[in-house]
Amino acid sequence: MSGSEYGDDSLQEESLGNPDVVTKYKAAAKIVNATLKAIIDGCKPGTKVVDLCETGDRLLNEGVAKEFKGKDIEKGIAVPTCLSLNNCAGHFSPLNDNPLELKEGDLVKIDLGCHIDGYIAQAAHSLVVASDPSAPVTGRAADAILCAQTCFDAAARLMRPGKKASEVAGPLNKIAEAYGCSLVDGVMSYQMNRFVIDGEKAVLQKPLPDTKMDEFEFEEGEVYAIDIIISTGEGKIKMHDEKETTVYKRAMAVTYQLKMKASRELLSEVGKKYPTMLFSLRGIEAKQARFGLVECINHGLLDAYAVSYEKEGEVIAHIKGTVLLMPSGSDRITSAPLQQLQSDKTVEDEAVKALLSTSLKNKKKKKKAAKEGTPMEA
Repeated sequence: MSGSEYGDDSLQEESLGNPDVVTKYKAAAKIVNATLKAIIDGCKPGTKVVDLCETGDRLLNEGVAKEFKGKDIEKGIAVPTCLSLNNCAGHFSPLNDNPLELKEGDLVKIDLGCHIDGYIAQAAHSLVVASDPSAPVTGRAADAILCAQTCFDAAARLMRPGKKASEVAGPLNKIAEAYGCSLVDGVMSYQMNRFVIDGEKAVLQKPLPDTKMDEFEFEEGEVYAIDIIISTGEGKIKMHDEKETTVYKRAMAVTYQLKMKASRELLSEVGKKYPTMLFSLRGIEAKQARFGLVECINHGLLDAYAVSYEKEGEVIAHIKGTVLLMPSGSDRITSAPLQQLQSDKTVEDEAVKALLSTSLKNKKKKKKAAKEGTPMEA
């Protein structure tokens, strides 16, 4: 058979049909999983959030530095370590002077990622801070985390070759209703390509009447960051304070001749260290360059990832995993074990239960013995 099972030969080098590409995805995933475990272990009452974020970023950088030594390839952080608490939806990655500490009962969302040669692995995990880590999580926090994990499991079974993007949201909504929760508005699961963390194909977890999404079919060889964010409230989040925003990404399609020296220094450092990935202002070494942030944002050179919140008193859970659509089935390469969760709610919908009972792996086709003189099917 000529060509690649994933399409045109020109794309073969960067596709999952190339074993080296799969190796790089899995090497990045190993670092993400190890870092995630370290941050989970560090989530104890009294620990400063910024210290955990700095630890996460350090471990990601140290991890990628050990991989493919001597090779002239780009490696680094793809998503800076974020720890978002309780009703905060995400992207909370504070600067060094932030005093916020974890306390007993906080629902923490950890979000991070790295890349090797542009092949990205990212993950998000939710947990409740407890002095006794073996104690089961109960109440609305348990409902939200279980709901997020169940939605992830369903999405991973719906985002399969041959299925369509429009088929994903319906079952997720039924799961959210079963747990008395809501899918958070505006959350996307993006296809990832080499050096592209938010590809053209994307699935909106909660379609809205005024948001039109392109229909498409999932294909073998694609990679997705399946991203699920669940709220015990209405799922409508708002930014409280623009000054909390510290996570940005270079807007590659935009150019502008900056006037301020600090702005040029900032954009130069971003271009060298984070040309295509998300970064935190904590990772910008030239502190004076931060004064150039406003000019860069005003002219569209940086995309901001706002820190948004659900209503006070509600909690939000976040589960995200990197999934490779392989010939053998879907391979989730980033994850961490959940705490023991106890909820009096469960999914009752028979169609959703049937979906969740299916395997992520494809069934192996049994080859029939060829009759004498009859060639076997290829």
